Amino acid sequence: MKINVHVKTKSKIEKVEELSDDEFIVWVNALPVDGKANKRVIELLAKHLKVPKSKIELSTGSKSKKKVFKLL
Repeated sequence: MKINVHVKTKSKIEKVEELSDDEFIVWVNALPVDGKANKRVIELLAKHLKVPKSKIELSTGSKSKKKVFKLL
């Protein structure tokens, strides 16, 4: 299953908002440097979806605010 995620970095509050079954907005306080924001997005998505972090993989958009993740 693929999910579309719009990431908002440098946020004061970290949260996940589910727009539909496969569309999310994720706010993280991490900076988009050295993949730190991507790692934090995976952690927050895993917690929200109640799956292990190892089951979420970044498919496209590693340097974009719009990303596609694959659930394994």
